[in-house]
Amino acid sequence: MAPQPELSFVVPCLNEALCLEAVLQECHQAGQACHTTYEIVVADNGSSDGSQAIAERLGARVIPVAERGYGAALRAGIAASHGRYGLMGDADGTYAFCDAPRFLERLRSGEQLVMGNRFRGSIESGAMPLLHRHLGNPVLSWLGRLFFGISVGDFHCGLRGFDRDAIGSLQLRSSGMEFASEMVIKASLMELRISEVPTSLRRDHPSRRPHLRTWRDGWRHLRFMLSFSPKYSLLPLALMALLLALACVISYGLQLPPFSGPNTLIVASFALMAALVLVSDYVSNRLLISQLYAYRGRARIDRLMAQLTSYRGTNRLFQLCGLLLLASLLCLAPLGVGLSASSRASNLLLFSAASLATGSFVAYLTATKLATVLALRSPEPR
Repeated sequence: MAPQPELSFVVPCLNEALCLEAVLQECHQAGQACHTTYEIVVADNGSSDGSQAIAERLGARVIPVAERGYGAALRAGIAASHGRYGLMGDADGTYAFCDAPRFLERLRSGEQLVMGNRFRGSIESGAMPLLHRHLGNPVLSWLGRLFFGISVGDFHCGLRGFDRDAIGSLQLRSSGMEFASEMVIKASLMELRISEVPTSLRRDHPSRRPHLRTWRDGWRHLRFMLSFSPKYSLLPLALMALLLALACVISYGLQLPPFSGPNTLIVASFALMAALVLVSDYVSNRLLISQLYAYRGRARIDRLMAQLTSYRGTNRLFQLCGLLLLASLLCLAPLGVGLSASSRASNLLLFSAASLATGSFVAYLTATKLATVLALRSPEPR
C-alpha cells in the first residue's frame, strides 16, 4: 500500500484540454519544489474534450463527478484526496501552483485554511475583468470582512491550501461558484486558523470560454453570505420598518400632513409587524447557526442571546405572549364605555391594541421556533 502523501493538488475540470497539460506539469514541479510526497487529483465534471486522458497521461488520478458545478467537483475531489494537506486551484492556467511552497509552509505551521491574495501578489494585465477587479471582488471581500470579521483581503481567490481533516469537518454543501464563499465563511464560524499569502493571477487561454458568469455567480456569493449573516440580512430591514412605524404614529398623533389620516396607522401596523417578525427570524436563525458553528458577536449581545435562547428564556417568551395579549384586550376597554369610535384617540387605542396583539403573536412564534431548536439539541429541559 502506497504511503499517504503529504500534499494533494485538487483540480476541478470541465473541458480544459487547452490548458490542463500545462497546469498539471506545474503541479508536478510545485510538488517537487515542496520536497514532499504529493498526488494530483483531477475532479472531472463530465469533460467531452479528452481532458480525462490528458490527466491520466500526466499521472493524475481522475475522479468522475456526475453532479455539475464548481463546488460539486471540488467537494468530490477533496473527499477523494489522500493528502494531509490540500491545495485547490482551477484548471484554466490562471492560478500559480508554483506558489505551493508558500501555502505548505503555512499549513505545516498550524494554519488550517490558507487563502491566496492576488491583490497582494500580482495580476497580469487582462487576467481579471475591470468590473471584477475594482467592484465585484473588492465589494464582496469587504462584505465578507464586515459580516464575519475575517481579515482576508481576497475573499474569492480560487487558489487556497487547507488542512483536509479541518475542511472535512465543515460539511460543505454548495455545488456552484458560491462554494468559495462557503468554505471561508464556515471556516471562520468554526474558528479555524485562517491566513493568506500573496499569489499571482495570469491570463487564461484566449480560445477558452470562461465558466464564470459575472452577475449570476456574484449574486450567488452575496446570497450565501446573507444566509449566514442574519445580523446584516434581517436587522437593518427590521430597523427601517420600525422607524417607518414610529414616523407614521408620530405624524398621525401630531396631525402632520400628509400623514394624518387613519390609513397612516394601517401602514404603521404593517411596518411594526414586519419589524417584529424580522427580529424573530434573526433570533431563531442566529440560534440555528450557533448550533453548528461558533457564531460570535459582541459579548453583550452574546449574553443576551444566551439568556433568550435558553429553556428559561423560551418560557418567559411564552409568558410575555400571554401578557401582551391581555394588554391588547385592556386597550379596547375604553371603546366600550362611550369613547367615540371615530375619534383620533380611539384610532390610537385601536392601533395600540393591534400592536400589542402583534407583539403577542410574534413572541409566541419566536418561542415556538426556539423551543423546537432547543428540543432537537437536548431532550432534557433545564
